[in-house]
Amino acid sequence: MPIDLAHKDLISIQQARELVSKAKEAFLEYKSYSQEQVDKIVRAMFEAGYEASERLAKLAVEETGIGKWEDKKLKNEFATKFTYESIKDLKTVGVINYDKEKRVVEIAEPMGVIAALIPTTNPTSTAMFKALISAKTRNALVVSPHPRAVKCTYEAIQIMQSAAERAGAPRNLFQCMTEVAIEGTMELLKHREVSLILATGSTQMVKMVYSIGKPAYGVGSGNVPAFIERTANIKKAVADIVFGKTFDYGTLCSAENAVVCDSPIREQVIYEFRKKGAYFCDPDEKAKLEKIILTPQGGINPEIVGKPAAYIAQKAGFSVPEQTTVLIAELEGVGRQYPLSVEKLSPILAFYTVDGWREGCHRCIELLEFGGLGHTMVIHSSDPDIIVKFALEKPAFRVLVNTVAALGAVGFTTGLDPSMTLGPGTLGHSIISENVTAKHLIQIKRLAYELLPLHDIEGNRIQISYAKRFSSSPEIKRDVKNIIEEIEERIKLKAGNPPMWAKEKTVESEKKIYGSGISEEEIERIIREFQSQISK
Repeated sequence: MPIDLAHKDLISIQQARELVSKAKEAFLEYKSYSQEQVDKIVRAMFEAGYEASERLAKLAVEETGIGKWEDKKLKNEFATKFTYESIKDLKTVGVINYDKEKRVVEIAEPMGVIAALIPTTNPTSTAMFKALISAKTRNALVVSPHPRAVKCTYEAIQIMQSAAERAGAPRNLFQCMTEVAIEGTMELLKHREVSLILATGSTQMVKMVYSIGKPAYGVGSGNVPAFIERTANIKKAVADIVFGKTFDYGTLCSAENAVVCDSPIREQVIYEFRKKGAYFCDPDEKAKLEKIILTPQGGINPEIVGKPAAYIAQKAGFSVPEQTTVLIAELEGVGRQYPLSVEKLSPILAFYTVDGWREGCHRCIELLEFGGLGHTMVIHSSDPDIIVKFALEKPAFRVLVNTVAALGAVGFTTGLDPSMTLGPGTLGHSIISENVTAKHLIQIKRLAYELLPLHDIEGNRIQISYAKRFSSSPEIKRDVKNIIEEIEERIKLKAGNPPMWAKEKTVESEKKIYGSGISEEEIERIIREFQSQISK
């Protein structure tokens, strides 16, 4: 039945309410699962998502028209396999730590129903990533996809839910809105049963999410500078930057956006870029490019996001070789009067020449302050002292060294936690500066035993002995150990109960219906007679 567009907002609001209600019910069941049950579910989800990586990648490109399916396939594989490998051994149920000296027992608690916003640039990888970390932490998830990526995001969540259910998870644990409207999304985010918002998108979106007043992890845009210092391995640095900027046509928020080149190596760097298929725009071409990079409202032009370089050049009104990898424009400054200094989410690079690492430092700070505060930057250098000095002075919480920024920031080419949600800290108007992962979706309950008694066993006030606070008491330690064992046993007993829907199925399966007026004894008699006839 076709949707009445005049009431699309109401339909979206109603769907949001229904999905949250179902998710809450699933969460109340799932929160009692054991670590063994949770880990089985998470593994099944990873395997299903990984297997569907190519299909989902093609579906995403087909629906959104953004990026390359080959690179989106790699994103999907990363979001499932790398995420799983990084969280599979994380303990998220029951007692997760015991501090013997402080006599504090830490117990993991889930958060509840999580509302998640998914960007159009990474519609399937981000959805599967958020589903995996929610599953690992015994949370339910309701996703609001970008309006241009509803089908592929919905399919990704369905794959996660189906795999989880086959492994024993409750129904409706992971859900995706299909009737997407601003009103419905806001209803989802503000719903009283939603405990946390997990939002990936623009800086404006992050501000909006925090304005709601709910607990939230909001992560916004990056305007990543790549500094090529004079001691760098130029060939590798250029190869890394071109790869990062062309990976899925620059749609990762951690992709390189500007090259800051040390003047002594400028000509060599330009030569290497051209060898890698980069096209340096002349002043007239740069002016044409500037006219199409932004919308009249000042946002990134969606018509160029995730498109190849030749397509963007044609859109701007000039032509480049079809095999061009990146469009490069030399700029003299940063700011609104230099439109190409913004985050571009496409294979376009700004190019700056500086004299020495200090000037390079200032230019990188300018770029970060203009749309990338707190996010990511990369330095290519072989001078350890400069690398350290550079890192200390930058307003970025991911300072990468001699790697592809696009993939290094998410934890693919570095040791950072694998994540599709990168926190820019308070500098970027977020509460988190790390790569968001499963450890951020659990709450910790603490059982704390007395260290400094104020009264004896008779209730009489005693003299305080501060030294006792740091002493050890074997008796209390034994008590704590018993408590820990009891907590774990209680969790196992609760987790052993079959879910409500399984109970319903069991009850139904126990009803032996053999037809009208025929008893079980009568059927057995007929079978015996039939067998005796065969044996004659």
